[in-house]
Amino acid sequence: MNRTIRTMLGVAATAGILALGVPAFTGAANASTTSAAASAGLKQGQSFLFTYTFNGHLKVAGGNFTVDHRVYLAVKFNTGRVAFSKWEIARTHPITPGGAIYVETTIAAPCAPGNNGYARAYDEATRTWSPKLPVTICQRID
Repeated sequence: MNRTIRTMLGVAATAGILALGVPAFTGAANASTTSAAASAGLKQGQSFLFTYTFNGHLKVAGGNFTVDHRVYLAVKFNTGRVAFSKWEIARTHPITPGGAIYVETTIAAPCAPGNNGYARAYDEATRTWSPKLPVTICQRID
């Protein structure tokens, strides 16, 4: 199970890096390098999100946020109604570029296919939103 999750995270993170055109790290990357680049006014890559199932819940993760700063994660139905939200501090991560967040939501997963919502994250330091990521939000039918 852990191997599967690590593989999924590695593939998702790599896909996010390739899709965003972020250069591969050629040496050891650390928070001071990322923070130094940000404070020098260099543009970091666009933030991104990805999802997976963990512990029977939808987990939303992402990268390229400002390290050691707050990030607001919202999972909303397509109607705009909030299904889950949380503030999180972006931290360095060995496979996720920039400041990373990994948030376990209270939304049950996996669900039947069909995206009825989206996830989006707001980087408070840069005042920017990540692109919307379509997600499936499980709903009880009683």
